[in-house]
Amino acid sequence: MANGANTEQRIGIFLDIQNLYHSAKNLHGSRVNYKELIKYAASGRKVVRIIAYVVASDSQTGEDAFFGALEKEGIELRMKDLQVYPSGVKKADWDVGMAVDAIRLAPSLDVVILATGDGDFMPLVEYLQIGMGKIVEVIAFSRTTSSKMKEGVNRFTDVDNIPKVIFRSGRSRRQSAPVPQQNRAANQSVNKNKIKQ
Repeated sequence: MANGANTEQRIGIFLDIQNLYHSAKNLHGSRVNYKELIKYAASGRKVVRIIAYVVASDSQTGEDAFFGALEKEGIELRMKDLQVYPSGVKKADWDVGMAVDAIRLAPSLDVVILATGDGDFMPLVEYLQIGMGKIVEVIAFSRTTSSKMKEGVNRFTDVDNIPKVIFRSGRSRRQSAPVPQQNRAANQSVNKNKIKQ
C-alpha cells in the first residue's frame, strides 16, 4: 500500500478494535500493533482523524493501560460499556457509531480507511463511494473479512501481510501456518481501476 500512495490525499482511519482484537486472538493467539498498522495504512498521506471504537468490559483486565496506549499514539477513543442483559446475553458493537462518524467526517476526507472485516459495513462502503465519491480502503485479516467487503472496496490490505503489525508470541509463531506465496500476492492485489485519484 505504501507504494504509489498519493501523499496529498486526506485520510481518516476508523478502527474497529473488537473485530481486530478477536481476529488476531483467534487466528494467531496474538494481538495487533496499532502503531504499525496506522503507519502502514497512512502511507505518508495526510491523516485528518484516527478514531478507535472500544468496549469497556473490566478495568481489572488491564484494558485501561491498553486504552491509554492507544491515546498516546494520537488515536481518539470512542468508548461504550459492555451491556449484559438479564438473560446473560452480552452486547457491544459500534457499527452505527462508526458509520455515522465516517459519513460525518467524509466531506473533509479523500479516503476513508476502515480497519474491520465486518461485512455489515458494506452499505457504508457503498454510500461513501457512490453517494459521496470517496475512496474506501479496508485493512483487516483476510480470513475473517467478508468477501463482499474485499471485492467492493477500492483497496483491500490483509493485516497478515504487513510487517511488524502482529505481536507474535512463541506459541503463535509455531501454530500459524505460513500463507502460500500465490495467496499473499492475491491478498495484496489492488483494483487500481476502481480508485479515483
